Amino acid sequence: MRQYLESDLGFYYGVGIFVIAVFVLGMAAVAIIDPDGVGTVELVGLAGGFFVFMLVYFISVSVQRLEDGENV
Repeated sequence: MRQYLESDLGFYYGVGIFVIAVFVLGMAAVAIIDPDGVGTVELVGLAGGFFVFMLVYFISVSVQRLEDGENV
């Protein structure tokens, strides 16, 4: 695991996975603490926006990988 995180791209992937985990835990906490606090429309918008953000993040990591000449 440590060897994987020593490379820049491994670190970027690790950060992306960590951000996804924090988002999922945060949404679970909101659902447990106040289930009526977030409506369906807001939840779909929030999750959809986060999905697009993470999609762009991982695409940019892949582009960085291509620029460095590493195999995809």
